[in-house]
Amino acid sequence: MTIASSPSAGVSPTPAPPTATTAPRGPVPVTVTTFLSNLEVPWDIAFAPDGRIFITERPGRLRVVIQNQLRPEPVATLSDVAATGEGGLLGLALDPDFTHNHYLYLYYTTRTANGALVNRVVRFTERDNQLTDPTVLLDGIPGAVLHNGGRIAFGPDGKLYITVGDARNPNAAQDLRSPSGKILRINPDGSIPSDNPFPNSPIWSYGHRNPQGLAWRPGTGQLYETEHGPSGEFGLYAHDELNLIEPGKNYGWPAYASDVRISGGVDAVPPLLDSGNQTWAPSGMTFVSHDRIPQWQGSLLFAGLRGEGLWRVTLSADGRRVTGTEVLYQGQFGRLRTVVEGPDGTLYVLTNNRDGRGSPQQGDDRVLLIKPAGS
Repeated sequence: MTIASSPSAGVSPTPAPPTATTAPRGPVPVTVTTFLSNLEVPWDIAFAPDGRIFITERPGRLRVVIQNQLRPEPVATLSDVAATGEGGLLGLALDPDFTHNHYLYLYYTTRTANGALVNRVVRFTERDNQLTDPTVLLDGIPGAVLHNGGRIAFGPDGKLYITVGDARNPNAAQDLRSPSGKILRINPDGSIPSDNPFPNSPIWSYGHRNPQGLAWRPGTGQLYETEHGPSGEFGLYAHDELNLIEPGKNYGWPAYASDVRISGGVDAVPPLLDSGNQTWAPSGMTFVSHDRIPQWQGSLLFAGLRGEGLWRVTLSADGRRVTGTEVLYQGQFGRLRTVVEGPDGTLYVLTNNRDGRGSPQQGDDRVLLIKPAGS
């Protein structure tokens, strides 16, 4: 692996974000503005405690924003990234103790010596906008032109969760010997937690087709996931899913697409929400925990690629039922890859109109900001 890094530069820490208030407020008008433009398929975004913002671009570049300015030179360009189809440099996570250890984690597609596509999770040490000390935590995860999954995120338990697609091999999603079609859970050093549901296995849940979103509900710690449904397999289309993920559970693929039975023999957990015959192609997601946009506080938001919208979902108190949905900004900004809540409650949305399936407009791809008008 060769890492091309930009020259070192000091970073001025920014003040801590204001603490969210608990006083209830009424709805506020919301605006969408462009924060960054002319990116190339930005896939994930993460916020460092010192105020910097890191962004992955699928061709293999890790970018950094310092004091609201995108540095022209990448932090690193990974030479072994295979940006083929839906693969490339995808997920990004910062260690919960990033302030002290400066560990940064990436999920990306590469090739083996014989040319096969695989995915891997690598931990780096980041210092002064440079990456060093690559440590491969997981390797040989089956890859393909389609269905690589790719989202990584730390849960409230301090474990690293990883979404893995079926790599166009549907039956592998039911095979507990394969990481394909799974959500994985590992310790930050790559070892397997002792309380995982399957002994000596990183598998947390299985029966997934192409999961691309992870988010934990504030207050309860419940894990939710978004997943792409069939696009012609078994004669079915759409049936994208929002799932409540519990350890050791089977989410059905390919015996089920959502709650549509394809074949028998498995006991599958049905989704909380199903797109039916409409295609969302849901990807990254976040809970709105801050009260900056009070009418959305507590909602779950997920980005849609083919659906070209931002879905807002409300849940029951126990988190096991959807009580309301609405789609926001549909068709206004094109394909949306992820939405993330920033430290001050601003929502950051990444567009993916340059991913080969969109219609790029001037300035694409962009990072959009959603926040109260006038702020």
